[in-house]
Amino acid sequence: MVRILLAEDDEIMRVSVFDRLSKFDWQVDEVANGLDGIKKLEKKDYHLVISDIRMPGMDGIQLLEKVKEHSPETDVIIMTAYGSIDDALDCMRRGASDYILKPFDMDDLIIRCNRILDMQSVKNRCASLEANCPTRDRGLIGSSPQIQQVFSVIDQAAPTNATILITGESGTGKELAARAIHRASLRKGKAFVSINCAAIPDGLMESEMFGHERGAFTGADTKRKGKFELADNGTLLLDELGDLPGPLQAKLLRVLQEGEFERVGGSKTISVDVRVLACTSKDLQKEVDEGRFRQDLLFRLKVIPIVMPPLREHKEDIHDLCSHFLKEFPSPHGRPFSLSPEALACLKSYDFPGNARELHNLMERASVLSKGPVICPEDLPTDLCTIASRPDVGFSLAENMAVAEKSCLQKALYHCQGNRTQSAELLGISRKNLWEKLKSYGMS
Repeated sequence: MVRILLAEDDEIMRVSVFDRLSKFDWQVDEVANGLDGIKKLEKKDYHLVISDIRMPGMDGIQLLEKVKEHSPETDVIIMTAYGSIDDALDCMRRGASDYILKPFDMDDLIIRCNRILDMQSVKNRCASLEANCPTRDRGLIGSSPQIQQVFSVIDQAAPTNATILITGESGTGKELAARAIHRASLRKGKAFVSINCAAIPDGLMESEMFGHERGAFTGADTKRKGKFELADNGTLLLDELGDLPGPLQAKLLRVLQEGEFERVGGSKTISVDVRVLACTSKDLQKEVDEGRFRQDLLFRLKVIPIVMPPLREHKEDIHDLCSHFLKEFPSPHGRPFSLSPEALACLKSYDFPGNARELHNLMERASVLSKGPVICPEDLPTDLCTIASRPDVGFSLAENMAVAEKSCLQKALYHCQGNRTQSAELLGISRKNLWEKLKSYGMS
């Protein structure tokens, strides 16, 4: 909700302006002088201050200076009589956003307020876009029943304000699902802000989420908005939420329940209207059972659950995914890249522990190494194609187990890029045991 502070010593003028501003969906606080205005500013943040230039105790110029010192993002409109026009221009040079001459038309004031508030919205949107511009939004791709089920839940849940928890293995497209929800929501024209809870040190996470006041800690030279404020009226994605430190889980729960928080080092209560989406590759119920995650927070987040299926469960989408990914890479052969049936068969024989992200990386590799516009098996990693060419050994249990074991060793080595120590750990065997098995299969 927009918060406006009105400072005017003339009671009739103050009541008139207050009544007109209150007809809109704005929270308006009124004071009769600049000193009372400063007290209000110390307790609450405002989007806009509308102040008379001449007031007892502290005039509009002094109030403007205090506003810009403590809250640089707050805009100020100065109300002035004709005789003080030079002072109004001086206020503009000191950082005021606009001035209006008394007596004025109330509609003119409303137009000016809306213009300033729209500019604030644009600034927040630009900050959101700047923070998220490294992320390439490819969109969800797939016609399999598993992906269609995800689309169905998104279509139903996106237009609401319900909190959504998106779970799934790494690389399954959880963030893409979150962006699809935002695009299909009523907030699609507002900011989409993302924060990776696993990528930020614990000591900085609270400031990153909720912002901080000037001097809150060493290095906090200026006041800074957090992700929740940047996402006001829009959508906030909490990526890898399972890594959120315990002390911050309680503060997050309060924001989800009440829409309020305080910046680090601050005492002002800040209200926001944010639609929260959360992603995690962890089993949060297991985290709750082991005491690392709050049960009440999980209940609050899991209003609408979405589970992103691993690629091995919907391999029929591999062809569409490859076609989509290959369009991203320029072809030097005069024709766009395509996939041969043999290469597609190789890909479908592989279980993709890295899911769609791993498939994307494979397509980028193939586009670089391919000698023509058609991706063939020889353009794919050798180990992956070897996995596809399993011999038919009939019904012999021992021979089938040997083929399966060799295939498992190949997959582990491919996943770990040939690193035998990591492969042994992944397989749950010792490095010596792995070496012996590789030697027995002629893979040493």
